[in-house]
Amino acid sequence: MITEKICISMLLGHAVADAAGVPVEFTKRQRLKEKPVVDMRAYGTYGQPAGTWSDDTSLTVAAMESMTRLKKIDYEDILKNFLDWYNDDKFTATDETFDCGNTTAEAIANFRTGIEPLNCGPTQDFSAGNGSLMRISPVAMYLYLTRGKNLDAAAMETVHNFSSITHGQKKCLISCGIYCLIAVEIFDGQDLKVAISNGLANAKKFYENLREFEDTLKIFDRVFDEKFAGLPEDEIKSRGYVVDSLEAAIWCLQNTDNYKDLVLKAVNLGGDTDTIAAIAGGLAGAFYGLENIPEKWLGVLKKKDYLEKMAADFYNAFK
Repeated sequence: MITEKICISMLLGHAVADAAGVPVEFTKRQRLKEKPVVDMRAYGTYGQPAGTWSDDTSLTVAAMESMTRLKKIDYEDILKNFLDWYNDDKFTATDETFDCGNTTAEAIANFRTGIEPLNCGPTQDFSAGNGSLMRISPVAMYLYLTRGKNLDAAAMETVHNFSSITHGQKKCLISCGIYCLIAVEIFDGQDLKVAISNGLANAKKFYENLREFEDTLKIFDRVFDEKFAGLPEDEIKSRGYVVDSLEAAIWCLQNTDNYKDLVLKAVNLGGDTDTIAAIAGGLAGAFYGLENIPEKWLGVLKKKDYLEKMAADFYNAFK
């Protein structure tokens, strides 16, 4: 059963992991092998102080604020919050917006010109970035709080719509669906490895019955394979391509047994360090709990109290 504490630990787990990856985003894996991240760093890629989270957490919080205030999902209102983030630095760690993905920027521009919210997210193959996957956790929490563990077709349509406001490519929709199906298993009390296995199996079963996803689903064969967790690190890609990001996050979750090791493994893959860590970190936070996140990392996390209140208010809006 999901609780207020789990909502808080999921958001903080996401934000701490995001902040851990920010200073080394785009750093090559080999360089991190030579000088691995072992603690929360400062500055680096964006020159930000330690504990600063990026767009991954900002857009998650922007969505949560809208959902909490309205006690429902309103895609237009969420995009208005995204626009406030993009233009006016709202929902940020240091009152400064940095690091916006190209596809998200295009979607916000589309919204600004009056395009309907569900049509704002580009659908071209080259637009299959991880920008909706990195902010999908509020939907998983919302669906479990309002519907329970079993996500039917209507629930999955909500997941797809939530992705489509910035990322309408089918690979993004499926990736978000997989994330949510794993998350609800965690909320329901399953062991992490079992939750991942069940979530992947449920996703495969769901999408196999939808003809419009038939060709796209084949791209996920590797992560659906029960031997996936045993792949060596050099076969795991850590780019911003949504399938790579999903695979990397799941692989890191499958190959660690605590929050700290999970985050460090994700960050030290290199590449899109903040987003892959955030995707994995939210799920790890929900499973391992707030007490498993290093106190030192929480101590430097920017606007920690703000994030805690956001998650608590979100829970109480839908419980």
